[in-house]
Amino acid sequence: MGLRAKPTYRQRRFGAEIRKLREQAGLTVGEGAAVMGMRQSHISNVESGRTGLSPERVRALAGAGGSEDSTFVDALVAMGQASGKGWWTEYRDRVRPSLLDVAELEAGARALHCYEPMFVPGLLQTPEYAAAIHRAGYVRTSRQEDDLAIEFRLKRQQVLLGESAPRLHAVVHEAALRSTLGSPRLMRSQLLRLIELSRLPNVTLQIMPFDGPVPFGTSFSLVGPEVWELSTVIVGHVEKSFYLDDRNDLARYGDAFAKVCEVALPPVDATVLPEAHGAKDSLGLIQRLLYPLL
Repeated sequence: MGLRAKPTYRQRRFGAEIRKLREQAGLTVGEGAAVMGMRQSHISNVESGRTGLSPERVRALAGAGGSEDSTFVDALVAMGQASGKGWWTEYRDRVRPSLLDVAELEAGARALHCYEPMFVPGLLQTPEYAAAIHRAGYVRTSRQEDDLAIEFRLKRQQVLLGESAPRLHAVVHEAALRSTLGSPRLMRSQLLRLIELSRLPNVTLQIMPFDGPVPFGTSFSLVGPEVWELSTVIVGHVEKSFYLDDRNDLARYGDAFAKVCEVALPPVDATVLPEAHGAKDSLGLIQRLLYPLL
């Protein structure tokens, strides 16, 4: 197998975790290569994400370091076996690489935690809402680029469906739902879509009200596989996303998400009839915002 010219974020992350595992075992590149039965140049390519590593070699390296966390090692093996290919592959060289990386991370996730202070999360947007955001002019792009980005975002939403769908926990600030983005009809459709999706068994939705504490100012997502240590924080930005995977960053953003969940309204409960919800829970607030749009 040839070397990857452009490794994905997830492939680079796997390489970084292998390097970390080797260094924690106190092994030089040459010693690590000997443990795994490969040349030094091979392990250098693995650690840069340019090639993968067999399960046997991952386990050999973990064993050399005395790792007893079989769950972590199994998750690392699974990460190393990922080809980087999926439905998003057809969009290579058509959308930004960061969008491809997000789709690949979501496809390999078991849990998605996201916080949005200004917009409805991408995985919960209607086509019309997504189009309104892209055409609002925050970033100078062509109509063709906008159409492609919208199409890509809507395909990403399929990750929430199916037997192996990850769990999504989204916290959205009330400001996002009161936005004048688009027409009243557009926002009515979007609010109804939120209610519909929040009743999926794998979706939890909370709204942070205006009368709550000062909101966390930046949108972010925590994308997690089977083990927390291999999670990634995606910090949103107008033109691109930033990825954080240092253990300290994971802990900080994990704490931040726990805090916004704590101060947000109680989530929609799919077992309770809509008319039974109070004004001070997430569904009650959405319904109150819907009323003048009907």
